[in-house]
Amino acid sequence: MEWAWLIPVFSFIAVPLIVVLGPRLPAKGAFLAILAMLGGLIVFAMVAVDFLQSGSNTNGCGISEFTKSLTCLYSINWFEAGSFVGDSSDGIRLVWGMLLDPLTVLILGLITIVALMVQIYSLGYMHGDPRFGWYYAFHALFAASMLTLVLADNFLLLYVAWELVGVCSYLLIGFWFERPSARDAAKKAFIVTRLGDVGLLIGILLLWSEVGSFSMVAAFEAANNGSMSQLTATVASLLLFAGAAGKSAQFPMHVWLPDAMEGPTPVSALIHAATMVIAGVYLVARSYPIFVASGDALTVVAWIGLITAFGAATIALTATDLKRILAYSTISHLGLMMLSLGAFGYTAAVFHLLAHGFSKALLFLGAGSVMHSIDELDIRKMGGLRKVMPLTALLFSIGALSLGGIPILSGFWSKDEILIAVSEHLPPAFIILTFMVAFMSALYMGRAMFAVFFGNLNPEHEHAHDAPMSMAVTMSILGVFALVFGLVSLDWPGNFDGIGTLVYFEKELHFHLVPWIAGLSTILAVSAFVLAYFIYARKRISLDSTRAKFNWLHKAVENKYYFDECYQWIVEAIVLTSARLLGLFDRAIVNDIGVNGPGWIVKKVGISMKIHITGHVYSYALGTMLGTIVLGVMWWLRSVG
Repeated sequence: MEWAWLIPVFSFIAVPLIVVLGPRLPAKGAFLAILAMLGGLIVFAMVAVDFLQSGSNTNGCGISEFTKSLTCLYSINWFEAGSFVGDSSDGIRLVWGMLLDPLTVLILGLITIVALMVQIYSLGYMHGDPRFGWYYAFHALFAASMLTLVLADNFLLLYVAWELVGVCSYLLIGFWFERPSARDAAKKAFIVTRLGDVGLLIGILLLWSEVGSFSMVAAFEAANNGSMSQLTATVASLLLFAGAAGKSAQFPMHVWLPDAMEGPTPVSALIHAATMVIAGVYLVARSYPIFVASGDALTVVAWIGLITAFGAATIALTATDLKRILAYSTISHLGLMMLSLGAFGYTAAVFHLLAHGFSKALLFLGAGSVMHSIDELDIRKMGGLRKVMPLTALLFSIGALSLGGIPILSGFWSKDEILIAVSEHLPPAFIILTFMVAFMSALYMGRAMFAVFFGNLNPEHEHAHDAPMSMAVTMSILGVFALVFGLVSLDWPGNFDGIGTLVYFEKELHFHLVPWIAGLSTILAVSAFVLAYFIYARKRISLDSTRAKFNWLHKAVENKYYFDECYQWIVEAIVLTSARLLGLFDRAIVNDIGVNGPGWIVKKVGISMKIHITGHVYSYALGTMLGTIVLGVMWWLRSVG
């Protein structure tokens, strides 16, 4: 476990090697990024095995008083400032360290597996791109930054990695910067997430001022033993959640994620499944002791999660671009994860993060296979592609059925645990709306699957071909995860009693089925897919009359509830207007009067005072005579008086 730091280091080392040596190497050095990630996956496997075999008496390990699970800490001093005497000190000690617990280990596995699959997939998808080497350099840096974020044992290191993740997302979303839409999408993602990052930074500084350390464990101890007031815990939690909401595209900062589809499709798979967007969910899960100490913050998390999940699900039902359907699906499922965390469903949220990650990566790579073959993403122009792309159709369908909640695929198990958590800890309105989200999730997944791969084949796409080997193999591996990963929730004979006994907060959770929830969710999921089949594959049901009847609602949803227009108005009417007023104030008041004014006055006074300096003797003689006369008159007047 002490060698876990190598997992991101391999990819960090690959970045400069690709940049410097890439042009002289085969495939522009892409194999360096792949070998680095493969090395990280091998080290992860060793770390995972070591972790599962370790106990509380292992060096650096113990049972966490917060999560009640095995936790291992390894750190080295970075630098110290000030003095440290005994137990008291007036200095600051900064460390680089790793925190290994079940949450860390599982997220490391998700990142390394998905990142490796995406990098191998990209060999076929990005082949021939003029910036092929740069793509892999950015990709390696992206994965390494996310791995560092997950391993960090203190908030300062986490924040450094957090910002690196943001920079890498900017570089990859705008990778094809010659397209104006890609440039705009990259800037939009960078600016929107930065707004949340301001809150995260303030929250970290608040915790540091309260605890006196950036250590996560120290902050958790302060929250747990009451030395951190509930008000401080609430404010800090909400500030941390602001950063999480930005990265994980939660309402109202969700607007950047659909536009991020302008980047290469493999990048979309990585962002939506294993890096960028899961960082926010991970942050809330990692900081869960502080959120629990607050109490009120979890209510906010639950409400924001529900609003995000419901709103994004409705938009996914009207979107016509395949990648954007998947993007809004991601936003909706991230909302479900936040809702679960807000409902004390810690284990269910982490489990759904993993199940969703494998399935969503598969779906995006499937969409990339479609685009690679027919160069089209509008589902209205597709249909019947299973006849020419059978493997892609099969694997995409597995991912869609999994996220739709069809038994016994991965998404079914995690979705049901979220429903159980919501039903047990939140008011009835929450579970009703969550069931509606689950139904819509199955419906838009069925819509994407049937509209693209079923029905009649478009004659324009008869030339379509299935995915090449590098793309097919990686999709197949992810397809296996989407099929069977959910089974780890069950109690199996032997030492492994299910993921619920590995990832839990305060108490072990043996995943179980609540009959009425499992039955109702299955009925809703199957009904949604059947309905989608008759609407989009068989064309037996027409929605034209429904759209006409609710045209105003359909138009609002189709236009994404006008959030982009509202933000554009805010920017133009408030931000830019305020900027112009501030600019005018700066130029007219601060610069012209405050800075230039005194200098101008001194200059004018100086010019006025130098008039008598002529350089002529007769002028000075005249001045002397006039002065003498004036003095004489003044003396005479004084004598007379």
